[in-house]
Amino acid sequence: MAGWFTEDTAEEDFRLLGTRCSGCRSVHFPREDDHCRNPACPGGELAEVPLSKRGTVWSCTDGRYRPPPPYVSDPEKPWVPYTLVAVELAAERMVVLGQAAPGVGVGDLPVGSVVEVVPGVLDEDRATGTVHTTWHWRPVPAGGDAS
Repeated sequence: MAGWFTEDTAEEDFRLLGTRCSGCRSVHFPREDDHCRNPACPGGELAEVPLSKRGTVWSCTDGRYRPPPPYVSDPEKPWVPYTLVAVELAAERMVVLGQAAPGVGVGDLPVGSVVEVVPGVLDEDRATGTVHTTWHWRPVPAGGDAS
């Protein structure tokens, strides 16, 4: 997912990366580098922009079964359910999907609660030593706002 998020930054600086159209100001994620997706837009330059670090939970669910290939998982290890979260970003007012941070379940993510984006690991290829990174959503302690 090269170019979808900042890499090699401290956790507090980690952000998803989108693009903003100079013609209509629409923000796109995943990023769009060729043309604005807004059908009413007359056209404009697309510039990379960091997206909001925080947002509110719009919906969530958990994956309790091992998906079939091409999903990468070690068949020798017991399956660990994961949580998928739909988050409405604070400034952009767009919904972005992603996995919750390890150990965060559906019960930790009531609709309307505030979460923040943090770096995460999608998969580690032990044979090559390659670590595939992604983003995760983590609850913000009570009292934190979405901005």
